[in-house]
Amino acid sequence: MRTVLITGSAGFIGFHLAQLLLDEGFRVVGYDGLTDYYDVELKKRRHERLLQNEHFTAKVGMLEDFETLHALAMAEKPDIIIHLAGQAGVRYSLENPRAYVDSNLTGTFNVMECARELGVQHLLMASTSSVYGANEDMPFDEHQKTDLPLTLYAATKKANEAMGHSYAHLWNLPTTMFRFFTVYGPWGRPDMALFKFTRGILEGAPIDIYNKGEMYRDFTYVADLVRGIRLLIDAVPERPESAEDIPEWDSLSPVAPYRVVNIGNSEKVRLMDYVSAIEEACGREAVKNFMPMQKGDVPATWADATLLRELTGYAPQTSVREGVAKFVAWYRDYYRV
Repeated sequence: MRTVLITGSAGFIGFHLAQLLLDEGFRVVGYDGLTDYYDVELKKRRHERLLQNEHFTAKVGMLEDFETLHALAMAEKPDIIIHLAGQAGVRYSLENPRAYVDSNLTGTFNVMECARELGVQHLLMASTSSVYGANEDMPFDEHQKTDLPLTLYAATKKANEAMGHSYAHLWNLPTTMFRFFTVYGPWGRPDMALFKFTRGILEGAPIDIYNKGEMYRDFTYVADLVRGIRLLIDAVPERPESAEDIPEWDSLSPVAPYRVVNIGNSEKVRLMDYVSAIEEACGREAVKNFMPMQKGDVPATWADATLLRELTGYAPQTSVREGVAKFVAWYRDYYRV
């Protein structure tokens, strides 16, 4: 039984990943700060469900608290570390930038130090499609430059990728960074559009639609995303003998056991079509409040997931209508509406 340490285990993605790994026979150790960025009760409920499995244990602690994180890592000695915790949210980074420096920079450094000391088999860490920033060449692929971040959130995630590469090179630490594309699904985050739109539609309240609806996103259903992560656990990068040994489709570093992988649905969906799917699942029409583009936002994202398919043979496949319907069903059940 392999042991996996998941940071952010009470978070949206961490919760779903922990469930999947437990179902597949892993032992999972969770670490989460249970911060009040959004509903703490929702986070606690996720942990409670996971704790029903005897192979799951959890520790509450902040990423910035190196002593607590280090003590847990040394006691549990995980074979694999999957680092999902961090301060999320593009818009919140305009309001509280220091939270991103503390969590995403200092916190990630602490995780990497634990991984280095343990010599784990594989360190996997979350990045974001936001690192593509002002890039307009779509679909986004891992070989494109990501030097123009539009928010501090994106900048901290780009820094995490650079930090990860340096540790992989210096300490021969196999490291995979994955870039997520607009993840949604049951148990999702209340600050995300799907949650806000569903709540507004069911309550008959107006929903804010930015850039007057002329936005596109590569919406990725959470079950598809965590399946991709699960398969990438076993796609351990190895330092190549020379750059000529790296296939054209691979993002493997020529000087380190390190790669970056997009995990997205590989489909660009218009925001208004997404809203229509929510209206259909809710059985009522939204009251729409069309707004201009928000600062730091981008008009479109779209993933090229060729590398994920080459490495794992897997491609996300849940349609937006199917995924949205599952979220709305969960929302109605959870909130009894």
